[in-house]
Amino acid sequence: MDATTTTGNAPVLAGRKEWFGLFLLALPTLLMSVDLSVLVLATPHITADLAPSSTEQLWILDIYGFLLAGFLPTMGALGDRIGRRKILMIGAAAFGIASLLAAFSTSSEMLIVSRALLGIAGATFAPSSLALLSNIFQHPKQRSAAIGIWMACFMGGSVLGPIVGGLMLSGFWWGSVFLLAVPVVLLVLVAGGSVLPEFKAPGGRKIDLGSVLLSLLTILPLIYGITEVAREGWKPLLVGSMVVGLVFGALFIVRQKRLDDPMIDLGLFSHRVFRSSFILSIGGGAIQGGGLLMVSLYLQTVVGLSPLAAGLWLVPTGFAMVVAIMLGGGIGRQVRPAYVMSVGLLVAAIGYGLLTQVSSVDGLTLTVIGFALAMAGIGPGTALGYELMMGNTPPEKIGAASASMEMGGQFGVAAGIALFGTVGTAVYTSQVVVPPGADAAKESVTNALAVAPGLGEPAGSQLLESARSAFTSGLNIVALVGAVLFVLLATLCIKSFRQIPPLSHQSAGGGQDVAPDAKDTATREDSEAETVSAKD
Repeated sequence: MDATTTTGNAPVLAGRKEWFGLFLLALPTLLMSVDLSVLVLATPHITADLAPSSTEQLWILDIYGFLLAGFLPTMGALGDRIGRRKILMIGAAAFGIASLLAAFSTSSEMLIVSRALLGIAGATFAPSSLALLSNIFQHPKQRSAAIGIWMACFMGGSVLGPIVGGLMLSGFWWGSVFLLAVPVVLLVLVAGGSVLPEFKAPGGRKIDLGSVLLSLLTILPLIYGITEVAREGWKPLLVGSMVVGLVFGALFIVRQKRLDDPMIDLGLFSHRVFRSSFILSIGGGAIQGGGLLMVSLYLQTVVGLSPLAAGLWLVPTGFAMVVAIMLGGGIGRQVRPAYVMSVGLLVAAIGYGLLTQVSSVDGLTLTVIGFALAMAGIGPGTALGYELMMGNTPPEKIGAASASMEMGGQFGVAAGIALFGTVGTAVYTSQVVVPPGADAAKESVTNALAVAPGLGEPAGSQLLESARSAFTSGLNIVALVGAVLFVLLATLCIKSFRQIPPLSHQSAGGGQDVAPDAKDTATREDSEAETVSAKD
């Protein structure tokens, strides 16, 4: 008897096979997340070997994340239709091949294409693996633990990326960072067919190609514009890119409303739990992404650490987040999730409050402690948000719903980097004192570090002191904004999830034993009526 069957009303406990299945699902998720940041330290080596232009360097770094976010909705919906295990296996095979192409790239163009293929293939991992967890683990306690482990891999991979890359580069060439994927995908391909169950929506139709195209034309220009704004400022081309994305987004929404079998069921957003979980995913991603950007830059430009050393100092934050995710899931079984999530987010606000007190001198310890508290606080909220989403989404739509949540998180990270980076830059430029002949230092603290050695003394030292102090002020302001946003998200959790009982009170089917409000009930009844009509 597998884990997806139940005896009476009691869900069957998962066994060794199911837990090994979790291992197979967590590994590619971790791999996908690591690849977002693994090239941070490899860029100088790639530049020396392939001699890419400055534009090509940006595309080498960014195109993976762009296409990953762009194809998440498509892959989530495709998995629901053709089979979640099938799309995962296809994606794993493609990811392995693209990793080999990237590792042995002989030109910057080849590496860009390989990274693009990695992004498309990687988009199959998160929605299919998370959706399969709902099929494998039917017992609420085990499902909660499984989601916690999956979330730890999903959220912790980006922190591990620079560290893994640095360790590989210390003994091998830059292409070695891509070869880590090969044994992982081989394991998934060899064992996945016999360990992982298959699931697809009953009677699912072919995926709508028009929706696929519109989703890409929505997400790619938006992500590109928002990401580049963080680097280049609010240039007309980038603003235009975002406007184009919003226009196609409106067309995408109109098309989904007209389709009998839409790629993304917009009716899900009428449900309070799903809608609030989605907002939490975007908001949490934005604060996390923007905070990580500012803290990483602070450690490197103000404290003076190397990228690898800065990554190692961030290990405690990743560890704190993983521990908090696991503890939060356990506590959420005995206490209403709204309370666990809101308390965690208030702890995160306290962590950002500590970052408002960081100075440009001797601020390393306080920065690490504050950011660790923030990441620990956001962990339970994000993990429980995903679990509540899964418990309140029809099984045949979990893949698409998961993809929407993950897309929201990716969009949030990009938006956070752009918006928080813009705030930090504005504060920096308003406070830094630049001597004559060093105008470039006015733009960023990294420029100031590059210009200062050529100014001589005492002008060089004065510029460095001013630049570091100005950047730290930017970090303080960004942290204050983040703390306020965390309090707002905590308020959202109390308002939206307060009626949901502890997870130990879940029904056998995985849904929450909570009476939805009238709007939710009407939405579900309409959805059921549409389903019956479609079957007829």
